[in-house]
Amino acid sequence: MTTKEGGSTWNKPVALTFHVEQPTQTSEPIFADCSMWNTALQCQEVQSGAGTPLKFERLNHVPCRTGRISTVPRETHLASLFWLCYFPLVWGSALARVIAIANQKGGVGKTTTAVNLAACLASSNQPTLLIDCDSQANATAAIGFQKDPSRHTTYHALILGEPFERVVQKSQVQGLDVVPADKNLAGAAVELVSAEQREYKLQAYLQSVREKYSFIILDCPPALDLLTLNALVSADAVLVPIQCEYLALEGVSELLDTLMRIRRTLNPKLEIEGILLTMYDERTTLAKQVATDLRSFFGTQVFQSVIARNVRLAEAPSFGKPIIFYDIHSKGAEGYTQLAQEVIANAEKRVGAGARSAHSGA
Repeated sequence: MTTKEGGSTWNKPVALTFHVEQPTQTSEPIFADCSMWNTALQCQEVQSGAGTPLKFERLNHVPCRTGRISTVPRETHLASLFWLCYFPLVWGSALARVIAIANQKGGVGKTTTAVNLAACLASSNQPTLLIDCDSQANATAAIGFQKDPSRHTTYHALILGEPFERVVQKSQVQGLDVVPADKNLAGAAVELVSAEQREYKLQAYLQSVREKYSFIILDCPPALDLLTLNALVSADAVLVPIQCEYLALEGVSELLDTLMRIRRTLNPKLEIEGILLTMYDERTTLAKQVATDLRSFFGTQVFQSVIARNVRLAEAPSFGKPIIFYDIHSKGAEGYTQLAQEVIANAEKRVGAGARSAHSGA
């Protein structure tokens, strides 16, 4: 089966033609995936006739990341004689999965995780956007940007409403864009207090750019302030880095309580992407005990990937490089590469579950 584009304007009716050997003699739904718009379409035949194009209408669509045919009726197969099947639709892109890296405790590896996960996702051919939501701007520096007072940042986006094109920056990693931060972002938490819809500022800003990326990573500050709240409201899921020490373990329950309150009031779709063990030292009994306790309590919500305590990982930000550019053979690079593959695999499982749900619902 081959496709030929009939139009490419977003959110406007366009036609895509599929070449099939013969018309379908059944009203059984046809499922087809289109990698051009990253959309899986479930269509029902509504008009047909010998020697005329088959007409279909959309019943529903679900996000899709493949270009394969999911299911087709048994009567349809490929050969030399082609018929045209037209799909006049309102096409839409699969939206990026927004992941907030959050933990109100400082020093657990949030920025390190945000920068290196984003870099590894982009290196895996997943267009990724990294947004620095912390006024300390550590993620901005760690990805290689020097301080520049004239540069537009997350502050300009949230408070001044600057267009995305004037704020986003290309990084040294192909496929990774960055919305940087600076010290002015500290004032945003104060200015947002009196703003209307203050919790939804970032969510509204991201609506117009989500179709451009596969993943959007939000680096949150180590506090449950309005900046963190904006990130959690705009996120599809939250990834929680936890240092393998007792005090870090104590704060997990408080963070999860906060996430539950946000889910009840502001963002019902917020999920736990996973809990990531960071600064893991396999030589210590404490680290092993904390890891065991977390896995026994949270089960599969704990990532299989573990970020070991690693000197090369600590050195990389001072050179303005993600770990895969600084030392690809280090344990840190290995850990974050595995984490990126887990995140991608989880996203693909959700897409598959959504497609199966849509199929069964029909």
